[in-house]
Amino acid sequence: MVFFGSVAMKGNDVVVQVRLFNVRTGDSVFGQEYTTPARNARRIAHEVSDTVHKQLRGVRGVAMTRLAFVSDRVRESLLGTVEKRAAKEIWVADYDGANEVRITNSRDLNLNPSWSSDGRAIAYSALRSNSAYDILMSFITTGVLRNVTKGLFAQNGGASLPVVSPDGRQIVFHATPDKANAPDLFVINVEGGAPRRLTTHPDADTTPTWSPDGKQIAFTSDRTGRPQIYIMNADGSGVRRLPIPDGEADRATWSPAPYNEIAYTARNGPGYDIKVHDLATGQTRQLTFGEGTNESPAYAPSGRHISFSSTRNGFVQIFTIGRDGKGLRQVTRTGNNQTPDWSN
Repeated sequence: MVFFGSVAMKGNDVVVQVRLFNVRTGDSVFGQEYTTPARNARRIAHEVSDTVHKQLRGVRGVAMTRLAFVSDRVRESLLGTVEKRAAKEIWVADYDGANEVRITNSRDLNLNPSWSSDGRAIAYSALRSNSAYDILMSFITTGVLRNVTKGLFAQNGGASLPVVSPDGRQIVFHATPDKANAPDLFVINVEGGAPRRLTTHPDADTTPTWSPDGKQIAFTSDRTGRPQIYIMNADGSGVRRLPIPDGEADRATWSPAPYNEIAYTARNGPGYDIKVHDLATGQTRQLTFGEGTNESPAYAPSGRHISFSSTRNGFVQIFTIGRDGKGLRQVTRTGNNQTPDWSN
């Protein structure tokens, strides 16, 4: 294959022409012309990149995807508190860290963003006025903000760690019900309403993640005395422990198809590393090896890359890496940044 391209200015617009040819046959495999304002030229480059990936390799690229994450980079203190704790806000950036945009501006603790399936909204937990966490849904294309849980668990610290279901209709989260000493998992419609309790174990159940088809949920529980990863059906039935060899495991994330694996944070020494468990073969492979603490993996929509947070450079920053452990890349560089989530 041979790729040709040209770029020309037409007034304030950029005109990009690209062609992809089969060298053996001389046939044009792909051809397209794009016209866009000069300020959007980067987006055209990303669109071309993803299209060529699809044509040449039959795989989905990451150039048009975005990462949501938590950052304290603005160094603002929390509102409504006496102590000088740093506020944490939700940010969004291109897959490579460019075009960073602040999504929240509340000077609260805004944590654990989760993209909706259509990429138009982000669910996250927010601690407002130093009281209790609620699950909020920010529709970033319209500016609408929805409080999903509306103080339902305010007496026990609130609701947090939301993850939007693959069909975009529900959110799984953890919260501590009345008269309980540890959090359980619940599911609620994105419009709000009455949550449905999924787990009832006396020990903590937390950090859930959906399977790609929405039929199962993986989560962390310390019901054996140390945090381990479990899988259950989406209605809470059929709970079983994931057979992994690590002493502590947390922050599971389920890969998209065609892969059938779960990435997670493992602790076998003083720090944490990212590992991947293949559900079909039962084999586990390691992606990071003791350079700082590495946590909170999240898959790209194609399943071929994983984002995670790491302290390897001092501050907590977002990195991406191939599912084969190659191609490590630092995404963020300002402040502390954590708990990434990858858009579709």
